Amino acid sequence: MSSDDNLIIETKRLRLRPTVLEDTPFILELMNTDDWLKYIGNRNISSEQDAADYIARKIQPQFERLGFGNFTVTEKASNKPIGTCGLYDREGLEGFDLGFAFLPEFYKKSYGFESADSLMKFAEQQLSINQLNAITSKQNIASQKLLIKLGFSFNELIQLAGDDEELMLYRWSTEKK
Repeated sequence: MSSDDNLIIETKRLRLRPTVLEDTPFILELMNTDDWLKYIGNRNISSEQDAADYIARKIQPQFERLGFGNFTVTEKASNKPIGTCGLYDREGLEGFDLGFAFLPEFYKKSYGFESADSLMKFAEQQLSINQLNAITSKQNIASQKLLIKLGFSFNELIQLAGDDEELMLYRWSTEKK
């Protein structure tokens, strides 16, 4: 585990902590839910080894480089991992991208808002980040509604390199407050 493992963001009901190799089974489950595959895309994670490799290759390097990235969201009451929420240095986007995903049984409990709002406050207050991006597919109405509730505004349609899907780009800035 890296030195960033003591970086924990807490809300009333949730704990956000850096995603680590011990999260492998959870990451495998999350990345193979129907909504992940439909709205985020197939990352070809079909085994625990694939998930562990993904964490080591895609998630941990950003934490090592920037000190933030993908957080595993756990429910305080059960200590169960229920989703992810993170700030991503995504190729093809200027600035950082807010992203989130939850297991279906934890939808409609305001966990997405609670975790993303706390991460946005952390970004602004601790990292001095005053603008964030968020991207979502045109079909993902729930994410679009959540982004608007968080204070994001639709900016434009974009395509990321190597992806044929047109995505909706939302932006949030502290200057809009």
